[in-house]
Amino acid sequence: MRTCAALAALACLLPASAWGSSLRQRLSAALAGYHGAGTGAIAVDLTTGKAVFAHNAGASLLPASNEKLALTYAALVVLGPTFRMRTELLGEGHLRDGVVWEGDLVLRGYGDPTLDRNGLLELAGDLRESGIRRVTGGLIADESYFDARRGGPGWKSYFVPGESSPLSALSIGGADALATAKAMREALRASGVRVQGKNRRAHAGGWPLAVRYSPPLPEILRQMDIQSDNHTAELVLKQLGSVAGRAGSTAAGAAIVRAALAEHAVPLGGVRIADGSGLSSLDRMTPKALVTILQRAWSDPDLGPALAACLAVAGREGTLRHRMRAAPARGNVRAKTGTLTNASALSGYVRDRYAFAILQNGSRLGAAHEAQDRFAAVLAAQ
Repeated sequence: MRTCAALAALACLLPASAWGSSLRQRLSAALAGYHGAGTGAIAVDLTTGKAVFAHNAGASLLPASNEKLALTYAALVVLGPTFRMRTELLGEGHLRDGVVWEGDLVLRGYGDPTLDRNGLLELAGDLRESGIRRVTGGLIADESYFDARRGGPGWKSYFVPGESSPLSALSIGGADALATAKAMREALRASGVRVQGKNRRAHAGGWPLAVRYSPPLPEILRQMDIQSDNHTAELVLKQLGSVAGRAGSTAAGAAIVRAALAEHAVPLGGVRIADGSGLSSLDRMTPKALVTILQRAWSDPDLGPALAACLAVAGREGTLRHRMRAAPARGNVRAKTGTLTNASALSGYVRDRYAFAILQNGSRLGAAHEAQDRFAAVLAAQ
């Protein structure tokens, strides 16, 4: 009965001529009106690896936030599911009488997007538990783990802070490093530790006095993808550059993403990685590359579940909570959305049977979501 109802509902969305036709024809009908050069789509059977539909699958198109799929896969491959980011309180100086730190405190950031006021209180509490009650020097904010660029290449001027907070290795809630240092001082005061000197920003060293670790990487990536968080994506990209590349920069991180994709035989013709979020006008991706990423992850028992958990569920959560709310797609489609003024995208899984990717570029994107949803629903009805 459920299957019949689902098929009946889907029939209302497709032209009558599509019914009774092959799966390929029904998928083509689902994309009716989006078959030009600005659209590319592919769907593959996860069991056989064969394409059940392909249209411009190698087209080089703006991916919007589907760029985050490439970043997610590369981060899991390169950093690993157990990776955590840290924030440190260091001391430049020495301890006197067990309670006084003679010198400066250094708050050093390592690009943790989950750092918040509670995290600062955790650091302050650990410092208090070590016995320190007073600091004779000041509080130094050290954000040198990443470069000084606060936006990405190919971004429009209003993207910072309109689409992403400034990119810094030390920040809470989009605040700059000095504002974060002020919040750290408040956390120290609340914990019973008094800092006598002023706040300043500098690259500094010192003895480790307290450290706070982020949740594991898969939790960060899940939040990033489910909500399509641009700021987190860019910090993860710079993290890749700092850990595995030459610098904590967007360019270094992008090179690591590309290298990871190449190492796992993702076809890179027509692919250009300029940032991590997909905001850049320089980004290019192909449906074939995206679906290959999904296939590679699916076949890896360690990475597959982690990546799948990062995808929004149709009709239930994240950026798909208000889409595909009816059978057969509801609850059966997990996918990453992507939206810019000139690009729309949807890539993901249909149950454990299909992987698909749809990229649409151009000015006629008003009904793009509906076309994508019809396409996914056809696959879900199989």
